[in-house]
Amino acid sequence: MTGTDLKSGREKRGWTQEEAASRLGVSQPYLSLMESGARRVPEGLARKATAAFGLSAATLPLETTWESVQPNDDKTLANDLASLGYPGFSYLKAKRKKNPGQVLLSALSCRCLESRVAEALPWLLLEYPDLDWVSLVATAKVRDLQNKLGLVTSIARRLAERRGDDEKAAFLLEQEKELEPSRLFVEDTFCNDSLTQAERSWLETHRPDQAKHWRVLTDLSPEHLSYA
Repeated sequence: MTGTDLKSGREKRGWTQEEAASRLGVSQPYLSLMESGARRVPEGLARKATAAFGLSAATLPLETTWESVQPNDDKTLANDLASLGYPGFSYLKAKRKKNPGQVLLSALSCRCLESRVAEALPWLLLEYPDLDWVSLVATAKVRDLQNKLGLVTSIARRLAERRGDDEKAAFLLEQEKELEPSRLFVEDTFCNDSLTQAERSWLETHRPDQAKHWRVLTDLSPEHLSYA
């Protein structure tokens, strides 16, 4: 969380620094220093401020650096998605929220994901387009994940269009354009390396146009998503 996030959240509530500081359990001068960027926002306080100010989970601090985000198993990712509000896993007990950008990068870094987890990834961008795109894209490029990220972004953009959310769709389109120059020529699966050669050959011909453009072997499309 940045000082700007802290300040905008406070102002959104209509609180003075004194009122916000009291609710957060800190002094007004200390809050002022964090808002100005002179002091970093500690993780615990960031979580408290996110809840108090009603901020997006995208402002939550990562549990590690972007470079150190690791793949997670399907169960962990399902719980992470449930905590962020994904309707497909609403039956799971919500745990502490994680930054949605961290969850997305962790999932895209997996070589094999259950289809129900993979299908949830466009929802992350549809619900949390305000994540740290600069860090996410930079780390995705280092890991050669830009094609998968491009596909997820493209599907999320189409979902936004279907919902009539033109502002969100336009924003996601800009992120697609940023990813386009780094698009890899190598074909890859969408976190499903267990595909047989026959399945790969079939997908090369029958995959949706977006998957073909991003050179990802998958049949994932907005029409297949329950939350569409």
